[in-house]
Amino acid sequence: MVDTSDVYSGSVSEQIIGRWLAARPREVTDRVVLTTKGRFTTGPGVNDLGLSRRHLHRALDASLRRLGVETVDLYQMHGWDAHTPIEETLSFLDDAVRAGKIHYAGLSNFTGWQLQLTVSTAKAMSVHVPLTLQQQYSLLSRESEFEMVPAALHNRIGLLPWSPLAGGYLTGKYQRGGTPAAHTRAGSSNELYQWVSAEYAASDRNWATIDEVVRIAEETGATPAQVALSWIADRPGVIAPIFGARTPEQLHDSLGAVDLTLDDEATAALDKTSAPTPGGYPYGAFGTSQRDRRLQGGDQALGDLIGSGSNQPTGRVSAPAGQRSSVR
Repeated sequence: MVDTSDVYSGSVSEQIIGRWLAARPREVTDRVVLTTKGRFTTGPGVNDLGLSRRHLHRALDASLRRLGVETVDLYQMHGWDAHTPIEETLSFLDDAVRAGKIHYAGLSNFTGWQLQLTVSTAKAMSVHVPLTLQQQYSLLSRESEFEMVPAALHNRIGLLPWSPLAGGYLTGKYQRGGTPAAHTRAGSSNELYQWVSAEYAASDRNWATIDEVVRIAEETGATPAQVALSWIADRPGVIAPIFGARTPEQLHDSLGAVDLTLDDEATAALDKTSAPTPGGYPYGAFGTSQRDRRLQGGDQALGDLIGSGSNQPTGRVSAPAGQRSSVR
């Protein structure tokens, strides 16, 4: 699978892929699953962005011209558009499938409720239902597991994680407090790369996770990148992690993750170290226990969680007899 977008490097990415496809024989290009996206700004006008029929019609046709193809396998909505009715977007995508311009539609950077609304609306309209969700997802970015991943699994939507190496942090090439090389993302002058890198570097949990990845890589004889990619590829619902490579050596190294399967101990260690800390509600133990339901009835998960209260001084008040709370 080759993934791109009409806004990557000002659409130059699609042009490069188009030239690559044109220079290869059919037996090579027929094996490529070609994907691109539309939604973000492609010009100065108010209608040069969004998920409207007008913008997507022009954006898709322009992508097809740059890629030099009549059809893309997967056309993804690059983000939510609160100003366009989802019915309009879905109607356009259904027409694009019927016209042979795309084989399938997908979503990217959608929240859980946005994904569910889109899928439910498509089914109600009896039009093409998006089949994939491309989200930021890695050992250093697991917050999609709160809502987006469960929504995707419920709807049988395939996950295409972007940035599975967390901007290169999971390759082990960055050190806490160090100065990244100028040719790396963390050392880049690109404002987006600088912002994302600073967010990764500010978390103690992230550095602990990176240390765990490096430790497992040393024990298995793999590289840190291969460990991180093997972990994400084995997550529920994941179809294909989308990684970038600056050099052929990086590409070959990342592809080596195909031959690596982490054992249960290594997976559990990574799961534990990288687990996000959302607080008690709505995604922590307090919130999730309220959504749990045991079929046998009686005391439920919330009752188990709160037990007899707390030993903390500020949370330890004895209720009068007969007024103890009970959660059923």
